[in-house]
Amino acid sequence: VDVLPPEVTEELQGLQDEVPAENPAQMLAVAEQELGPLSERFAYIEETPLAAASLGQAHRAWLLPQNGSSDRGEAVVIKIQRPHIENIVRTDLSALRIVARWIMRYRPIGRRADVPALMEEFAETLWEELDYESEADNAERFATHYANSEHVYIPAVYRRHSTKRVIVLENVESIKITDVDGMIAAHIDPKEVAEVLLTTYFEQVFQEGFFHADPHPGNLFIRPREDIPWQPHLDSEGNPAWGRPFWLIFIDFGMVGHVPNLIGENLRKMLISVTTQNAEQLTEAYNNMGFFLPGADLERITEAQRVVLERIYGRNLLELARPDPNEVQELGAEFRDLLFDFPFQVPQDFIYLGRAIGMTSGLVSQLDEQINPWYFIEKFGRELISNQEARPFTLETALELIKPYLATPGRVRRIIQDAEQGRLRVQSVPDKESIRRQERLEKRISQLSLSILGAAGMVSATLLYLQRKREMNNE
Repeated sequence: VDVLPPEVTEELQGLQDEVPAENPAQMLAVAEQELGPLSERFAYIEETPLAAASLGQAHRAWLLPQNGSSDRGEAVVIKIQRPHIENIVRTDLSALRIVARWIMRYRPIGRRADVPALMEEFAETLWEELDYESEADNAERFATHYANSEHVYIPAVYRRHSTKRVIVLENVESIKITDVDGMIAAHIDPKEVAEVLLTTYFEQVFQEGFFHADPHPGNLFIRPREDIPWQPHLDSEGNPAWGRPFWLIFIDFGMVGHVPNLIGENLRKMLISVTTQNAEQLTEAYNNMGFFLPGADLERITEAQRVVLERIYGRNLLELARPDPNEVQELGAEFRDLLFDFPFQVPQDFIYLGRAIGMTSGLVSQLDEQINPWYFIEKFGRELISNQEARPFTLETALELIKPYLATPGRVRRIIQDAEQGRLRVQSVPDKESIRRQERLEKRISQLSLSILGAAGMVSATLLYLQRKREMNNE
């Protein structure tokens, strides 16, 4: 999003709010089928929808008060699936599977992606989005994690009023995350919002391994904190002061992602490659993770990685999104062979993670295009290293540590088979304190390396792709 012209961005944002609404009577009929008489649960439901999406529709509502009075109780949002949506989805998926098989016949795509497999992953995610009980589980998991957060707020789920096709959530309407003017009017600093959003996603991806995979502007809100006293005032120069405390609010937990464990064995290599500017190890790590096509010229890719990283390190988001055309042309001329061979692919496990990173990057750049991601990544990395609550030492990391000492591929396979079947036993000789230090270091190294390399790899690929398009257009 952050590399598109404003006119295109505005049109895409409009799509989020312009899905045709379903007839309210039909939607409420679905809710009544699921919950029984709505008058026994809700004091009032607004017929005009609060928001409409392709799978469902949301309405403001008020619960019946607990004391039995006729007044309105707690303000909630009731999200209802569209009638017959499961049949529609089933038909659409069947058509898309046919398209996926045809796309595989186009070699430039077929050699870079297993489109039918991606199609099945998409289908699985879509069916999960249609299960509001699963969404409630996701929301409660996020709520538990952020229960003591100073910045992130997750709406409460009303389980007794929720089913597979209906979910009732706390009403958390507030300032849309793209409404910069609204934030300024509320004395909230958009730059601080950008930092909180970026920090939150780093925590979800690199600490929890569980992230909100649909961070579009309709799913993120900013609300001034009423529980912290704050009075409007002027700064030292006589201008209205910013800095009011706020909540970053997430909604819609139907699409979530998990960080795959297969990344683990290459995390240490990634950290070393960045901190020592070792392009060879960087290429090796990416290759092990499946980012290059079989037969790719790894030496040539390594040269490109080295040059691109030297040029982009330290730049802010605006500079990364708007590279100097002359610089891009120089890179294109130097690595013309790579641009036309284009031996890159996106592993299936990274599709939703890459999507979430891209959407988050777009939002952050709208809030503060001058933010320096490299400084921020390093700052976050230092916090991870000092954090005592890192993710546990994994079996994948243990296998990585012992793999270089194995003599033959056959022994490697036997070790992995034993591990998969629970028969692997590992003994360590070093003293306990050394082991604890090693484990703590590796946990933090793993998380830091993924954050740094994720940014570096995406920017490198973007620059190469932009120049490739220019070369093709000029021929």
